[in-house]
Amino acid sequence: MTKVFIDGSSGTTGLRIRERLCTRKDIELIALDEAHRKDAEARRDAFQKADVAFLCLPDAAAVEAVELAADSGAVVIDTSTAHRTAAGWTYGMPELTGYKEKIAKAKRIANPGCHASGFIALVAPLVEQGLLARDAMLTCFSLTGYSGGGKNMIAEYEDPQRSPLLNAPRQYALGQTHKHLKEMNAICGLENAPVFCPIVADFYSGMEVTVSLFKKDLQGSLADVRRTYASYYTGPLIHFKETADENGFLSAAAFTGRDDMEITVTGNEDRILLVSRFDNLGKGASGAAIQNMNIVLGLPETTGLEV
Repeated sequence: MTKVFIDGSSGTTGLRIRERLCTRKDIELIALDEAHRKDAEARRDAFQKADVAFLCLPDAAAVEAVELAADSGAVVIDTSTAHRTAAGWTYGMPELTGYKEKIAKAKRIANPGCHASGFIALVAPLVEQGLLARDAMLTCFSLTGYSGGGKNMIAEYEDPQRSPLLNAPRQYALGQTHKHLKEMNAICGLENAPVFCPIVADFYSGMEVTVSLFKKDLQGSLADVRRTYASYYTGPLIHFKETADENGFLSAAAFTGRDDMEITVTGNEDRILLVSRFDNLGKGASGAAIQNMNIVLGLPETTGLEV
């Protein structure tokens, strides 16, 4: 039995991880009662007992948790933003070239951000294969369900007396300083941050990330992009689909409740749209975290996941 501690198990990501793990016969969950959930010594003891620990905490609290786990032998998988580009941490996106092997040996794994997962899945292979230059000037917009905003935003959207402004999609991170930009640049090897437009809408979960390109941006053709994705994504949790629309539409809720991601390419030879669709709580958070744990444990990546 693998002993697992979820530090911060009351948030949306922690609850989803617990939901995925509680039915598994190979996992023993280490639980703290409500009175000790924030007690440093109780948490330190839980880390000592754990083989794997998930951090589902705000950034500052995640940094403190790593200190509590320092003397333990636990593999720590951090779902916060705190360590995604930090030295000594492995970025937890096993579909990228060479990353699965690194994750399998890692003791500190930084789980990707939700928006970042969709962007990196689209851009990193094209940069790696030379179809996109590292100095490319990119634009990205991303649609997400409101669960991505955590407990407060969920309560806001589900309040019967909520503002009528929530009835329509809302763009945010207007100052172009979204916290996912750092990892988007670093993992893709880009020299310039993209213009990034995240949009939250009135549905619980799901995500659709789009990167738009002009022909001049590509060192190749539309067919080259499709061939690259088809050959690059052969694993179980990211897959390429040549025709993915629903009668001319692409719904951001198509992968709600699932832990995989779909990549597709639309547009024409002059103006191209790269699109990834997944669940912001699945492959964008808890599903990816469990996938990384499975790799560390030498299990099939989809063990306990919904695909």
